[in-house]
Amino acid sequence: MPSYDRDFDEIDNRLLALLQGDASLSQRDLAERVGLSQNACWRRLNRLTETGVLKGSRAVVDPSALGLQLTVFIMIRTRHHDDAWARRFRARIEAQPEIVAFHRIGGEWDYMAKAVTTGMAGYDALYKRLIVDMDLERVTGVFSMETIFEGRPLVSPG
Repeated sequence: MPSYDRDFDEIDNRLLALLQGDASLSQRDLAERVGLSQNACWRRLNRLTETGVLKGSRAVVDPSALGLQLTVFIMIRTRHHDDAWARRFRARIEAQPEIVAFHRIGGEWDYMAKAVTTGMAGYDALYKRLIVDMDLERVTGVFSMETIFEGRPLVSPG
């Protein structure tokens, strides 16, 4: 994990906010919006990439445009905590295209996965694929009724 860059400033935060809002902005547009020359902007973007702050760019896709109507947060508790089991479980999770995020968490649950699927039948099929031969202690789905916001831009805390 890259270490925090103590030279991170307000211009870096503005560049990050702009890119997170629209990654297709040209370097010229970015430079103009933050008050830098194109060369200075390029050097900052290069530094942000080299230090691991910027990790590529993606298009934002509307799930409903693809017929994906249900977002489910899947909470998982297991009896197993050894490396071999965890690797096998991670491979199972990574093989499910509906799962768009996966976290090992602290507290009452061990893992949380975010899945986006066609509806309840799609979730049921995913659930059955997840649990087969995995000896999970407990699995529950928390269903999103509405996305209030998502993808808020990240900024440096300093």
